[in-house]
Amino acid sequence: MAETKLTGKVALVTGGSRSIGKAIVKRLASEGAAVAFTYVSAQQKAEDLVKEIEAEGGRALALHADSADVDAVKGAVAQTVKTFGGIHILVNNAGMANLKPYDQFSIEEFDQMVAVNVRAIFAAVQAAGPQMGEGGRIINIGSINADSNPFPGNSLYVMSKAGVAGLTRGLARDLAPKGITVNNVQPGPTDTDMNPADGPYAPIVTDMIPIGRYGTGAEIASMVAYLASPEAAFVTGATINVDGGVVI
Repeated sequence: MAETKLTGKVALVTGGSRSIGKAIVKRLASEGAAVAFTYVSAQQKAEDLVKEIEAEGGRALALHADSADVDAVKGAVAQTVKTFGGIHILVNNAGMANLKPYDQFSIEEFDQMVAVNVRAIFAAVQAAGPQMGEGGRIINIGSINADSNPFPGNSLYVMSKAGVAGLTRGLARDLAPKGITVNNVQPGPTDTDMNPADGPYAPIVTDMIPIGRYGTGAEIASMVAYLASPEAAFVTGATINVDGGVVI
């Protein structure tokens, strides 16, 4: 591949085999990074993505790792470093949603939401941060639901994504002395497997978007690519909405 912004860099993207994660993996690879990514169940999609990137002259590595498992998250970081010789960019994209009335959630479901959406980020940063030097980039994928919630039954997801924003601000201060930036990208309604642009909520949701459509994974990936690049060296602790101007 021709030399580009991220040539010589190594990235790890959690939850990278489909939807927004896949778009991020492809974009970082197109910018020249060697990209490892985790998946839980979509093994064939993960293998196909590796082949696609390699066919275009890039380097990719698919790692089976459940973000609810701290050891698996830390192991993915270690395997990335072992395979590619280091890690410069960490994108914490893996997440889950569970929509139902607050009084129907079990404590086990509460714990799972926190484990996947918040604890996994902290575990990954604990493992990757010491491996990074000046110019390291950590990018968390949150949600505009951290700031506004359009539907009832979304309380735990909202809580977890607000936690991502707060954790980002704290980690940005902790890692700034090493020259590592930490930022939070909050997608708005985006066409994904979990929230398709032709899904049952789409007509209601689209009415809330001034631009009049769902976003795409590639549009989220563009912001991630900017934050991962040298141009974003003075951006840290930020929460950036990519949401088409959503009004709730």
